[in-house]
Amino acid sequence: MRILYYDCFAGISGDMNLGAMIDLGVDKDFLIKELSKLNIAGEFEVKVGRQSRKGVEGTKVDVILKQVEEDHHHHHGHDHHEHRNLGSIESIINSSGLNDNVKKMSLSMFNKVAEAEAKVHGKPLQEVHFHEVGAVDSIVDIVGAAICLDYLKVDKVMASSVELGGGFVKCAHGMIPVPAPATVEILKGVPVKAGIVPFETTTPTGAAILASSVDEFSDVKEFIIEKIGYGIGGRDTEIPNVLRVYLGKKKIERPAANDVEFDEVCLLECNIDDMNPEIYEYIMERLFNNGALDAYRIPILMKKERFGVILSVICKEEDKENLKEIIFLETSTIGIREHKLPRTKLKREFEVVDTAYGKASIKKVYYKGQLLKTKPEYDDCRRLAEDNKIPIKDIYDEISGKIYGGN
Repeated sequence: MRILYYDCFAGISGDMNLGAMIDLGVDKDFLIKELSKLNIAGEFEVKVGRQSRKGVEGTKVDVILKQVEEDHHHHHGHDHHEHRNLGSIESIINSSGLNDNVKKMSLSMFNKVAEAEAKVHGKPLQEVHFHEVGAVDSIVDIVGAAICLDYLKVDKVMASSVELGGGFVKCAHGMIPVPAPATVEILKGVPVKAGIVPFETTTPTGAAILASSVDEFSDVKEFIIEKIGYGIGGRDTEIPNVLRVYLGKKKIERPAANDVEFDEVCLLECNIDDMNPEIYEYIMERLFNNGALDAYRIPILMKKERFGVILSVICKEEDKENLKEIIFLETSTIGIREHKLPRTKLKREFEVVDTAYGKASIKKVYYKGQLLKTKPEYDDCRRLAEDNKIPIKDIYDEISGKIYGGN
């Protein structure tokens, strides 16, 4: 399992995150190329360099706003991007050439900020006019964060408790306390620390990146470190103003016996309460013929007292999309839950035995070097029963005699 871990001992901001991701191994040229797919690409430039804070060297990312520079010369610093709302930001993202996963993650992050700003200022969601987050540099920071997460393709994202800083910060509304109200709102339910320096160390943008992407917050680092990256912050404070990130691998504890195998499978699930039950037999056959390792149904009582079933399918990663397509096309469901699960398997061997009715396979299962169980393969038993026109139990009895009688 590959893990991305955010070590936020000095907080997190959008530019620190981009620096840390590049330092960790995200290709900077790929990041800049993907950002150019935004229809505001002509309004900014991304500069990447090396800097250090308190002797810790890392990558510094600066988003240069071209239009702001022009406005400064022609309109005395008035930023025409200052009043972008959520709708205009959604339009910028949805109309871009970015892939669907990046769009989804970007919009999730912006919604975190929008909901927080709406609550803090007492306004409807679509009436919130962003200032810091509505600016081009913050659009780049958030969309860039989504591009980096999509690039790394880790199995799990973790983070430490988040340092917020202290003091006061100036924003479009005037002087506000650190942490900013929006930052606190976004990080509800997240473990935080405060006051290590009298400055803002975690911005709303940084908070939204964490709140949208982190699966687990923990100060315990239980993984094998493969890579480390440092993103440099803009201020030189009493502590190293850097965001440290780890790329690691978590090992599953395994018994020493070599007859235990480990892999990872996908579990696809959906609830169905509006389908002709006669169709299930056909669907199950299609699922098994297209790579399902197992498929089963569980009766449930759903809303409005409707009886239904949970359709569950276990499969390998490479068969997942094909099986999802079968479920969508052949059933009435409109949504599928998806989980990755570690799996422990006992070693098994297959042996062909001769019986009075023909050849059949038996499966032998081992644990800690000992034969644990033996059983006939059903498909072979069925075939022999049909070929010989005898009850299938006679086939099972014949094979059991071979197994336990030693003949």
